[in-house]
Amino acid sequence: MTSPFVSSEMLYLFNRGQLFHAYRTFGAHTVECGGETGVRFAVWAPRARDVRVAGAFNGWNGANHRLEPAGTTGVWIGFVPGIGEGEIYKYEIVDASGNLKLKADPFAFHAELRPATASVVARPDGYEWQDREWLESRRKRAPYDRPMLVYEVHLGSWRTDGPGSFRSYERLAEELVDYVAEMGYTHIEVLPLTEHPLDQSWGYQATGYFAPTSRYGPPEGLKLLVDRCHRRGIGVLLDWVPGHFCKDEHGLRLFDGTPQFEPDDWRLAEKPLWGTLAFDFGKPEVQSFLISNAIYWLEVYHVDGLRVDAVASMIDLHFDKPAEMHTRNRRGGTEHLEAIEFLRKLNETVFRYFPDALMVAEDSSAWPGVTSPTYLGGLGFNYKWNMGWMNDSLKYMQTDPSRRPSVHSLLTFSLLYAYSENYVLPLSHDEVVHGKGSLLGKMPGTYEEKFANLRLYYGYWMTHPGKKLLFMGGEFGQFDEWKDAAELDWPLLRYPLHDAMRRYVRDLNALYGAEAALWEQDHHPDGFRWIDADNAAQAMLTYVRFARDERRHLVCVCNFSRTFYPVYRIGVPGGTAYRPIMSSDFADYGGSGCRMPRQAKAERKPLHGQTFSIGIPVPPLTFLLLEPEPYAVL
Repeated sequence: MTSPFVSSEMLYLFNRGQLFHAYRTFGAHTVECGGETGVRFAVWAPRARDVRVAGAFNGWNGANHRLEPAGTTGVWIGFVPGIGEGEIYKYEIVDASGNLKLKADPFAFHAELRPATASVVARPDGYEWQDREWLESRRKRAPYDRPMLVYEVHLGSWRTDGPGSFRSYERLAEELVDYVAEMGYTHIEVLPLTEHPLDQSWGYQATGYFAPTSRYGPPEGLKLLVDRCHRRGIGVLLDWVPGHFCKDEHGLRLFDGTPQFEPDDWRLAEKPLWGTLAFDFGKPEVQSFLISNAIYWLEVYHVDGLRVDAVASMIDLHFDKPAEMHTRNRRGGTEHLEAIEFLRKLNETVFRYFPDALMVAEDSSAWPGVTSPTYLGGLGFNYKWNMGWMNDSLKYMQTDPSRRPSVHSLLTFSLLYAYSENYVLPLSHDEVVHGKGSLLGKMPGTYEEKFANLRLYYGYWMTHPGKKLLFMGGEFGQFDEWKDAAELDWPLLRYPLHDAMRRYVRDLNALYGAEAALWEQDHHPDGFRWIDADNAAQAMLTYVRFARDERRHLVCVCNFSRTFYPVYRIGVPGGTAYRPIMSSDFADYGGSGCRMPRQAKAERKPLHGQTFSIGIPVPPLTFLLLEPEPYAVL
């Protein structure tokens, strides 16, 4: 079997960990060779004795379709004439011991629908994009001083056509995108879409890193979904999992019969928490594979960024491992030095090609400098999930209001480190599964108080410094925790308080997008100022959010108690009138409808370190947002 030319330079760069568009060389590509049309195959299997291509076209017997080794590069290349797009195939790999195994193509651009496991010949290009205006505008704006309100989605359970069925990418391009636009989100974040064998893994244990899962249709459908998001002004983030891969026989595990993508040392390879295998981050070819995969999703699918999963598990050699699996790095420490260098290289490369990308670390550790530049010793991400804020604030909200004064610091501590990284405040899928209950279910009190608590919590969350992320279902107060095998409990919208919650979240989202004070200085201390952080006795927080123009500010009042205050006095930064623009207690949102004054005139009565103060009614379990009319005189 003859082979079209693959340059030695490409193979050299791959072996050096520098082939950042490796998908253009590896995998199955339709080409012409010697006047014949067919498919060129290229695969890395350095310790294989023989590599062949098997498929329906040859009766799953690759004896007559052998690939040739490209010198000592570990790469095997070949050309099969007379086949093209839609052909299913696998690699027949004969390992050093003579054992034969069938493996899916690590670089396949499409895959069969599970439970079938073959790769499918497909073109990565050919879609006619219509999002040029979005891409050009994206290049002109930095994310830091812009609103970022993310709707996290699992495509398989947002809406379904019944048990075991999935909405297609094309249908989601209409229904999901319209819904997200109506609700006022700026981005969607999709749980991993790389091909995976088990529905219940939600995509976090993959076999096909370059193949969008076929559960929702062909790859062109995903491009349509991203394209329509962009045409509606919505960015797209993709959950991406470079930390580990599943052990299914047709996948990456022991690909050439030996540890290839995974480390040789089983203590480094095994991830006991998930029953998976770690990548060997120090291996140059693995770096080429993973970094080119990140570039692939940004380039070929036009996604706006990646949320990198489980960073803490990558950078800590002891993460969730028993003592018998503990290892040390070459310096005697427990940091995974190769993983750390890989993450730095990943981010440097992504930003070289896509300076406007979002690279978000899901990191539960206290590792410093996750969002600092690599040249300053950081990991080089531009955002990090604030897991500390999430854990503390949910713990506080789960506390009965009568006991909240004793845990007041859970809400205020986050401001001591809010500017140490560029943070996203996540209320993600991880908080509403595995017996944790839904966000609404976590709230204490009566049926009505649960909704009041959640509306209050959303107000506090929306006005706390940092970008925002909410998992689907949270916007209408799903009562049950997330069920990945069924669609969201949309029928709940027939009940008044759930429909009111959806309206509240929609209006709160719109208010967030319209008010620069809530995002323009998210990552600068000048954007936030406490009015009173220490009123634990009354379970009350008051603070101000500022735009760059300090006259454009918002006063935030959070009453976490069951007490109604007919007149609650707070210090304010401006000597003008303040008017309420949002109350979680409005009757339309399911609240009591406590009558609020049209405005509260600031009086020269010093309080809370301010020259002026106002007195306003504050209902129980209520979030209030006030703005100066028209601008405060500071």
